[in-house]
This record gives sequence, C-alpha cells and structure tokens, in this order.
Amino acid sequence: MRDRTPRNAVTPPPARSPFGPEAFQLVLLRRMADFQPGLAEEARHRLGASLAQQREANKRWQAMVRSPRSRGALARYRSALGPPESTGSRAIGDLRCEALLWPVPLWPDLRFEVLAAPDGAVWNEWLVRAPGARGPVLESPRDLRPWSATVDEVARAFAPVRPMEGTAPTRWRLAFTASGRACVAEFTYGLLQRVEQAAENGDLNDDGNDGVN
Repeated sequence: MRDRTPRNAVTPPPARSPFGPEAFQLVLLRRMADFQPGLAEEARHRLGASLAQQREANKRWQAMVRSPRSRGALARYRSALGPPESTGSRAIGDLRCEALLWPVPLWPDLRFEVLAAPDGAVWNEWLVRAPGARGPVLESPRDLRPWSATVDEVARAFAPVRPMEGTAPTRWRLAFTASGRACVAEFTYGLLQRVEQAAENGDLNDDGNDGVN
C-alpha cells in the first residue's frame, strides 16, 4: 500500500504521560535540592528519573499552578495524586478545615497533607508524619538530621519556638534555643532540610548536612 502521507506533513509529538505521584515527587525533590542536592539526587535515582524528566515535571507543575484555567489548588492535587488515602476534620483556632492525606513512596513514614477550607481553598500543604508511624527521637540539636523530622515534630521537641518567614512559598523556618544556643531550622514542604546555629558574634552559621554540632 502506498504511503499517502503528504511529504510536508508534520509528525505530531508523542502524547505526554499523565502528571501523577511520581512526577509530583520530582517536584518536591527539585525544591529540596536547593538545600540538600546530594540527598535529592539519590532520591531521584531511586525514582529512576533523569534530570531532564525532573525539569519537565517541574515545568508542567508550574504551568498548572499558573494556568488561568486552573480549578484551584485542591483540584490540582486530586488530579495529580488521585483520591486521598484518608480525610478528616481539623480545627485551626475557631475554624474547621478538611485534612487530606496522600502517601509519598519516597518517604513511607510520611504523608503529603493538604488543609482545605470549606470553600475548597487550600490553607496549607506539606509533609507530615503518617498516622501511627513512629517519629524521630529529638532530644538535642544533634538529632536534627536532614529529612529526619517535620515542622510539627521539631516544634514540639524544642518548644517554645518562633515561626519565621520562609525564603520561598514552600519553605518554613523555626527559631528556638537548644543546649544554650540559638538555632534556626529550615524546612521545605514541611520536611527538615538543615539547622543553623548562632556563632559567638551572633551570626548564623550553616552546619551542613549533619545538624547542629
């Protein structure tokens, strides 16, 4: 049979796979790589993804976030992650919201939590400890290893803490005093990335990947 395709016909690009949980994890790692490039690269390899695939996943996610046709953050998470593993009611002060949890295979003991208002607006989105999972033992700043703890776990272990403005929408910072030293813990999507401590001159020093010494 003769090929009737016109010589100047343009071959359409292959259809892109749906944006799913694996692509979403690549987005999380892209942001965490700002603090922990080694850990993020190792995790990316566990997912079997290339840097190009990670960049593409991040590009697609940002396009969904910024799209004028977006149905909202909650609908976006449901579309990307599927039905939540569990839902429940949560009180924040005098307000009630819905807490939706999704599993995150890279961190089996964690869940991605979205807190949504009754009208569907998303109030918060971050990683939390999975219900029933045992959290880390945090007795001193030395226990604060990268990716070892969540915001609420550090806040409970080293209370009182002072929330600080993050350097990006997906980042949180907590200031606290431990072992007689002022410390600042930095989080991405709610997961601990690094801890800094005050030097003798009052400046904050980065102690790298091993927590505060």
